[in-house]
Amino acid sequence: MTVLVTGASGLVGSHVVQALVSRGERVRALVRPPSREAVVCLGAEAVAGDVTDAAAWQSAARGVGAIVHAAAIVQRRASWDEYVVANVDATRLAVAAARASGARLVHISSVAVYGGTAAYPVTRERRDEDHPFQPIPDPDFYGRSKRMAEAVVRQAAERREIDAVALRPNVIYGERDRLFTPRVIRVLRLPLVPRIGAGTNRLACVYAGNVAAAALAALAAGKRGFHAYNVTSDGPPALSQREFFAACAAALGRPYRPLPIPAPLAAGVVGLFTARRLGRAAVSFLRGDNPYDDSALRTELGWRPVTSAPDAIARTVAWFVANEKPGR
Repeated sequence: MTVLVTGASGLVGSHVVQALVSRGERVRALVRPPSREAVVCLGAEAVAGDVTDAAAWQSAARGVGAIVHAAAIVQRRASWDEYVVANVDATRLAVAAARASGARLVHISSVAVYGGTAAYPVTRERRDEDHPFQPIPDPDFYGRSKRMAEAVVRQAAERREIDAVALRPNVIYGERDRLFTPRVIRVLRLPLVPRIGAGTNRLACVYAGNVAAAALAALAAGKRGFHAYNVTSDGPPALSQREFFAACAAALGRPYRPLPIPAPLAAGVVGLFTARRLGRAAVSFLRGDNPYDDSALRTELGWRPVTSAPDAIARTVAWFVANEKPGR
C-alpha cells in the first residue's frame, strides 16, 4: 500500500514518514519544492505541489491506499483567511482526494478543538473524547480553524463518503520542532529558569514519534466511519514540569536552576519570549496539569507510546543542538 503524507517536512509529518518507511511501506509526500530534498532524505517519494491546490492533490493521491493529512498552519503570524485556506480548505481537498481514491484518511487534529479559555486546569481533571466543546476565542485562529477542519472530516465520514480517524495531540515536541523546543532551550540557557507554581504538574505535551505511532495504529485498525482520539502522553515515566525541564537541561549539559515565580508575574516573564496572547496561553500550559486522557486510543486501537519521555527529550534536544543555526 502507498500512503500519502502531507506536511511531511514538518514535525508530525516527518515522523509519520519515518515510521512508515521503517515498516517497509511505500510513502508519497505532497510537498512544496523547497522541501523536496528533506522528504526524499526521509525515504519518501516527493510530489511537488501545495495542499491548497486541487490539481496537486489529484496527482499525489492517485493510487494511494491511505492518506495522513498533517499539513497545517500552527502558530504563525497569518490572517484568519490564511488559516482557513491552509487548515480548512486544504482539509476539504484531503477529504476529496480520499473519496476519489477510496483511501482511508488519518487527519492530524488537535486538543485545541475542545476550546475553552482555561485549557489546562491547575487541579487534576480527566477529559476524554466526549468532553463537550467550549467556545474558542476569536483571536485563536488555530483552534477555530482546526475545529472547522475536523468538522469537515467528520461530516464526510458521517455521509459515508470516507472512513477517517482524527487524532488530537496536545503540545507536540520532537526532532524538527520549530515552536516549543526552541523556546524551552532559550529559557534553559538563562542563568535561572523560571518555574511557575510548584512544578509538580504533568506538562500537557507529547513526542511527535508517539503521535506518528498513533497514526500508524489508526491506519492498521481499519475502523469504519469517523472516530476521534486524544494522543496526549509519552511512554512512562510521566514527568512533572520540574522533571521535564531538568531532563531538557541535562540533555543540554547545563545545570537546572529553577527560580519560583508567582503566577501573576509569570505572563509578563513569558511575554519576554513570545507574543502576549501566546504568553498567557503558555502560563496556563506551564502551571496546569495535563487533563487529556488517551485511554480510548490505547483500548480501541492498541496504541502504546513507543518512546519514553526521557528518551524523547534526549532525542529532541540532541537534534536541536546539532541543527540550530549559529547565533540562535
